[in-house]
Amino acid sequence: MSTLILIPARMASMRLPGKPLAEIAGAPMIVHVARRAAESGLGRVVVATDTADVAEAVRAAGFEAAMTRSDHESGSDRIFEALTALDPGGKVETIVNVQGDLPTIEPAVIGAALRPFEDGAVDIATLGVEIVHDAEKTNPNVVKIVGSPRSTTRLRALYFTRATAPWGDGPLYHHIGLYAYRRAALERFVSLKPSALEKRERLEQLRALEAGMVIDVEIVRSVPLGVDTPHDLERAREILEKQDKA
Repeated sequence: MSTLILIPARMASMRLPGKPLAEIAGAPMIVHVARRAAESGLGRVVVATDTADVAEAVRAAGFEAAMTRSDHESGSDRIFEALTALDPGGKVETIVNVQGDLPTIEPAVIGAALRPFEDGAVDIATLGVEIVHDAEKTNPNVVKIVGSPRSTTRLRALYFTRATAPWGDGPLYHHIGLYAYRRAALERFVSLKPSALEKRERLEQLRALEAGMVIDVEIVRSVPLGVDTPHDLERAREILEKQDKA
């Protein structure tokens, strides 16, 4: 499959304004994400942004950037605009949406997102990891996957929730917000209006499930650090500075 990795990046983060350009180990955060995406070897990597300074920093580091509108409500809308501009002929078959605030993500984890497409029925693929800390099981900021096992490393998603679910004995899984779309699935998804459960749970992926789209989840072993706060940023700096010294 022809694959395009798109990294949405916007400066208007409420908890950490300007975070795409936050310096980590000598480079802006968005550049670290682009490097990890390129190291996955999946295909072309482009940062989709509405800010000229972000585009300039990305290009200065040797990566591509695509300018998009500033009024998008979600990263999915932003990457779809970038896709149509970058590939008007429709040659790209698969789009991987890597969040721009994952500077420590392992390239192999990005690659794992494509494995569910071995099943032709899958429209959207994403990632999960088993929860090992009890506090995360009841934390509403840790999104849980309710799914039916397809194999030892894969779930067919039935629901995503901020609640502790499913009930009873057995593992709970933390959803990692990295998505791979078949092109037709992304086109359909962005054409849909926000759904009732999406608005209630504040989880965009529920829109796809409510519309009958098939989402499979590949289970991986590590959770990438999402940088949302100044504390997260300091943790990312510690991790990447240690890696540079190793």
